[in-house]
Amino acid sequence: MNLFEKIFNYQILAKLEDSGTFMVTAHERSWLKTMLEHAAAAEAFAPETLQKLQLMLEQELSLDTGALLHKAASKEKYVYHPNVRPLRQAITNKSMLRLSYTVKNERTHSEQECFPYKLEYSMVKRDWYLLWYHVKNRMLMSTKLDKIITIDEQSCEVEYYGQLRAKVHALQEKRSASADIRVMPEYNGELSRILYAYSCFEKEVNYDADTNEYTIRLFFSGSDSEYVLSKTRFLGKRVNIMNGKQLRSRMLESATKALGRYGE
Repeated sequence: MNLFEKIFNYQILAKLEDSGTFMVTAHERSWLKTMLEHAAAAEAFAPETLQKLQLMLEQELSLDTGALLHKAASKEKYVYHPNVRPLRQAITNKSMLRLSYTVKNERTHSEQECFPYKLEYSMVKRDWYLLWYHVKNRMLMSTKLDKIITIDEQSCEVEYYGQLRAKVHALQEKRSASADIRVMPEYNGELSRILYAYSCFEKEVNYDADTNEYTIRLFFSGSDSEYVLSKTRFLGKRVNIMNGKQLRSRMLESATKALGRYGE
């Protein structure tokens, strides 16, 4: 392909993107049709959306998955939780909820006034969680979707919604933490692997051309500090925690204990 063809194709793609149109390959259509055949698709999509997609892909061939074999994997309870869609819709609508749920000792909390602000999937526990603000108790909550009994969506005034959103933001700021992780220059070629290890955290990546060093700034809640440390230990000598007194202290403590067990 010559330069003029590349420019022409770029212009076409740019115009399609500006108009809200995107191109889908035959392989992507086949993949989508195969995914829609899974039982969880009925929970993930509204009935009219699922029917429309199935009609659009009626002439496509499904992927041949007969030769694929998934070995040594932990059993998943579900692919897509049925509560995800109504909760996501409530958050999108900026609504309040009346939530009934159970806790660890099987006690039930009924009709709690709930301000939902985020859905989160734990890669470690392989579970969906609803992050919400308990209006009566004035505290941030995290509830596993399996523990939710009933969901009652209720409208919320714009002014009241803004007040609750501000309270949630203030509480999150108090709980938030950050750390700068330096990638040792000799391992710059493994940057994608290192970023994948921290993929569940919000982050910023900066590059210093003078020192040929990448710095990853991680943003996480204080309760996730130990998980950040476990990921950092997994990467070994590829990275170094530059700041964060508590993180550096805990890393030194765990390294000292390990040397005490195995060092001569």
